Amino acid sequence: MTDITLAQIAAAERLMGVTYTESERAQMLDNLQGQIGQALERRAVPLANTVPMASRFDPRLPGFALPHGANALKLSPVTAALPDNDEDIAFAPVTHLAHWIASGTLTSRRLTQIYLDRIAILGPKLECWATVTPDLALAEADAADALTQVGVNLGPLHGIPYGVKDLFDTKGIVTGWGAEPFRDRMPDQDATIVRLLRAKGAVLLGKTTVGALAYNDIWYGGVTRNPWNLNEGSSGSSAGSASATAGGLCAFAIGTETLGSITSPSQRCGTTGLRPTFGRISRAGAMALSNSLDKVGPICRSVEDTAIILAALNGGDINDRFSIAAPFVFDAGKDISGLRLGYLPAAFGEGATAVDHAALAAARRLGIEVVEVALPDLPYGALMNILYAEAAASFEDLTLNNLDDTLTWQEDGAWPNTMRKARFLSAVDHVQLDRLRYVVMQALDGLFQQVDALIGPFMTGPMLIASNFTGHPCLHLRSGFVELGTRSPASLGSGKLTTGDADTAGQTFSVPQGISLWGRLFDEGPILNLGMALERELAVAHLRPGFPK
Repeated sequence: MTDITLAQIAAAERLMGVTYTESERAQMLDNLQGQIGQALERRAVPLANTVPMASRFDPRLPGFALPHGANALKLSPVTAALPDNDEDIAFAPVTHLAHWIASGTLTSRRLTQIYLDRIAILGPKLECWATVTPDLALAEADAADALTQVGVNLGPLHGIPYGVKDLFDTKGIVTGWGAEPFRDRMPDQDATIVRLLRAKGAVLLGKTTVGALAYNDIWYGGVTRNPWNLNEGSSGSSAGSASATAGGLCAFAIGTETLGSITSPSQRCGTTGLRPTFGRISRAGAMALSNSLDKVGPICRSVEDTAIILAALNGGDINDRFSIAAPFVFDAGKDISGLRLGYLPAAFGEGATAVDHAALAAARRLGIEVVEVALPDLPYGALMNILYAEAAASFEDLTLNNLDDTLTWQEDGAWPNTMRKARFLSAVDHVQLDRLRYVVMQALDGLFQQVDALIGPFMTGPMLIASNFTGHPCLHLRSGFVELGTRSPASLGSGKLTTGDADTAGQTFSVPQGISLWGRLFDEGPILNLGMALERELAVAHLRPGFPK
């Protein structure tokens, strides 16, 4: 290794945002070489993606007490008759599908075949399935029907077909993480959530597409499309899960979120996405992007459906170091009249759309107290460097061995460039960012001591970043439609999640827009009840995309 020079230290200072004197630089010469040597020794020890961090993020502040003592799930009664039309069945909520299967008016095989037929016709247009498993799906459907025939029902997911994001391991089924270096990766066991869903009787249709390494909608097979405008991507990284659910190609799908990967494609595709409290759902058997940020959640077409999926997946798991055992309680009929809903005034100021204002007005009509709130003035965006560092560590071998060059997406804001830049982040700054994260945890805790929930557009102030780093839950549901040109992919190039307008012909499309509800840690029930009330008041959840059949 070549000796370090004073000039090299001075040049490196600019990359790290510090300034030293000549004498201070001279003092470093003897021990910098050893410091670098230690780093190289560590790099010589390969660390698999499954190796977790020793440091463990816990969203609970001192004195926190879990709000519930035992699991409880109470759903709305269903009286609707089975439709005659296959498309109407395909777009029906899980609550209805479960009722029809339990009553014997619909078989899981028929429902599964409806979705497989739609996948065969519409899947190529949306590019939302990485792998479809028709033989497995029909076998699981037949097994569910056999149980139904002898009077056994495994619950509201019995016989319900779904898709799982292609970063969850499925035994004997390629799990390629959307990225070229892993496109032939074949797991030898199932992820925890896949096993849980099978135990509940759910039917696996296949693997939904994921933006490469859990970012965006670009993967090694193409670009996953928004069913409301096939000219643009579905956003990501749970790109296929949102696109397939919005297009009626599955009853529900599983997504993950590190920074918007459930809520962003739900905003783009008009689905209902629930990002639960950090630690609630096991990530064992899932690709790790950011150990202290990754979360698992459902993408559905109705709010109540997300509660069903969360109830099925909730629970501690010894195989996930960050897992937290916490009861989940939801009662679809619970009265919301005593709830206090907050909003940040700036979120409904300049840049807010008529749909945003209509959603806030609808909330006021629910008979609850709606109040202005504020958050401390903190550099929330600085926390992004934690994500960059953890992601770069998770895929260090791609950067150091130049395998990142094989990824399709190579723009400034894509992972290859972002992970390379992360090598210049300061370890000291990283520790300070962790301390700032604690201050942000205190800030959001203070907010939720004033209100039961917060409402706002997807990009409300600092909430996308802040709540992901604190672990607070978020429900995103469709609230209306806007006329927009074709949008360009999301990018981290500017240090925050952004999307631009890529349309050059001036053509616009009627596309869905949603509203977000944030809630207290380990207490998703209130935001789900509020979401159901808003869903009824806004009355747009039932509308379907009219993309070419």
